[in-house]
Amino acid sequence: MRRALALWLVFGAWLALSAAADEPAAAPAASANEAVVAPEPVRREGPVLIARIDGTINPASADYLVNAIQEAESVQAALLLVELDTPGGMIVAMEDIVQAMLRARVPIAVYVTPSGGMAASAGTYITLAAHIAAMAPGSSIGAAHPVNAFGDNQRLPQDPSSPAPPPPSDIDIEKAENISAALMESIAKQRGRNVEWAVKAVRESVAVSAEEAAKLDVIDVVADSRAELLAALDGRVVDLTSGRVRLVTKGAELRELEMGMLARFLHAIWDPSIAFMFLAAGAVLLYIEFSTPGVSVPGVLGAACLVVFAVSLQVLPFQWLGLILFAGGLALFGAELILGTYGVLFAAGIVSMLFGGSLIFDRPDASDLSVPFWTTVAPVVGTFALFGGLVAFAVGRVLRKPSMLGEGELLGMRGVASTALAPSGTVALRGELWSADADDRIAQGEAVEVIAIDGMRLRVRRAIRRA
Repeated sequence: MRRALALWLVFGAWLALSAAADEPAAAPAASANEAVVAPEPVRREGPVLIARIDGTINPASADYLVNAIQEAESVQAALLLVELDTPGGMIVAMEDIVQAMLRARVPIAVYVTPSGGMAASAGTYITLAAHIAAMAPGSSIGAAHPVNAFGDNQRLPQDPSSPAPPPPSDIDIEKAENISAALMESIAKQRGRNVEWAVKAVRESVAVSAEEAAKLDVIDVVADSRAELLAALDGRVVDLTSGRVRLVTKGAELRELEMGMLARFLHAIWDPSIAFMFLAAGAVLLYIEFSTPGVSVPGVLGAACLVVFAVSLQVLPFQWLGLILFAGGLALFGAELILGTYGVLFAAGIVSMLFGGSLIFDRPDASDLSVPFWTTVAPVVGTFALFGGLVAFAVGRVLRKPSMLGEGELLGMRGVASTALAPSGTVALRGELWSADADDRIAQGEAVEVIAIDGMRLRVRRAIRRA
């Protein structure tokens, strides 16, 4: 037994020594005084490309800026400088710009300029998404809460003593607010900016000046001019997805990136306020055409305005209810002209157009822009109502005036050809327009004489000069 126990002890010791011999040697411990040294930033040299966004954020401006980022990457620019002045815009277009900026392989600086300019709503997201955010003195940033046409961008206050909070005033704005706040928070965290203020800009619609934004760590630089900004950025280190780079902007070549003519046109009409102006202008011109038949220029111009408005609707988010109400108001104006209800239908038309105009682009889930009610909708509809009222009053007086002429009294009466008679057209006779036929071609503006009457049509000839 003793001999067997000794053999087992010897065998176990041999196994332990074999296992210890097979283990790899441990790496020597790092010295406590050694520090991890970050790699030196790479000098980023090259031209400075300059893009300019002035106006609303829409697909035209989004394509322009995304193409500018691609151009800057292809030429290995030292910096893409985006000069910005915007009241906001479409959410989808803003998201396209922000995504392109966050994954850009070129340093991007957004400069809110000139003094008095703003980076409101969608512009706030774009500014905070840049590697470097800069502003001119006197400019402002913030107010990124979704709004509706009446400017009602606040939720109902919540009473802590109530058992249940009151429902939101607008569920669409509530949903848009939550999504927008989450996106803003993500952007601010990724760029190392003031997250608390960024979320307040969405939920509480706060806005600050350039100087306050710099103190709150919302932006990086306050500069009076482009030259001062580029001088301040020279030598600044920027973190890209490919690594850290050091900007070399002093003495760099400046290249302006211009927006194409078609893009500029689309950029203009894809503003809800401009689109509404085209709709109102088209309605007024067609109203003139229908009120005074025979004059073709207002009808052609009105149709062209409505075509431009239809093009804008291919991109701008809109509501059919607003369009129907606006068109219904125009129809009530026409009904008043025909029926003469002493202003009842006319007043109903004004109310319908006011509500319709304010609701057409009221889509806070898709855009932080709408047509301002008090500065755009009310003045435009009021002007239309004033003009339409004058036309309705004048035409109504003519229609209600009893005829002072018999059929026989028209014979031999002289008038003027309001259109060319070749051989048919219209003539002006005693302040009225008549359809007329002539045996010979008569130019517009020539004097004519009635020689026969066929129902409601006149037969005329060129007037013979009397001695």
